Amino acid sequence: MPRQNARVPLPARRHWAGLAVVAAGVVLGFPLLSTLALRTSSTTHAAVVIGLLPLTTALLSALRTGNRPSRTFWAAALAGAVAVAAFTVQQVGGALSTADLYLFAALLVCAAGYTEGGRLARVMPGWQAIGWALVLCLPVAALALAHEPVQLTAHSVAGLLWVAAGSQFLGLVVWYRGMAAIGIPKASRLQLAQPLLTLVWSVLLPGEHLTAAAPLTAAAVLVCIAVTQRARG
Repeated sequence: MPRQNARVPLPARRHWAGLAVVAAGVVLGFPLLSTLALRTSSTTHAAVVIGLLPLTTALLSALRTGNRPSRTFWAAALAGAVAVAAFTVQQVGGALSTADLYLFAALLVCAAGYTEGGRLARVMPGWQAIGWALVLCLPVAALALAHEPVQLTAHSVAGLLWVAAGSQFLGLVVWYRGMAAIGIPKASRLQLAQPLLTLVWSVLLPGEHLTAAAPLTAAAVLVCIAVTQRARG
């Protein structure tokens, strides 16, 4: 039998701009900006602010693809956004901190990356979309390692492997495939569960203490999930 060619062909030229947006937003921008925010912000606070990601993704998707979610979707999504905004203002005493600016910037770049990744996953397998985005980031990673001192420990290596293989690759492969199957606006609604899940992990792993406002805001966001899931685009 003739040997099959297992090589993956290069993406078409028209797709490289979208892959660059995925690389800049999901692989580089969001992890970098959220990490900078977490230097002075708690995981709990960041989790609730990142709850705005579904609305941001749906908005950019509507602008990019021309999809028009229903009024019910927008009403529920905006209600969730107001809840998150109120939580943020209450936590910081009315003035945005540098960490909040990092988080809001992370929202924008991540939403752009999700939108382009979901669009590309309709014309190529999801693992190729994120795989080529990671390839585009290799020169940046090499440059950073050459200028930044690195101290490898068992803990740091395990964390790096999880972020690279689990969070960045496997997680996004499944996520992009889901967005291609059900549409970006509807998939973005599922992200409304992210704040609550992150709150749970912030208690189980780093042992953070939750204020009453955090779970209440997360619960309000979960109500938005139930409403948006019934919405028709």
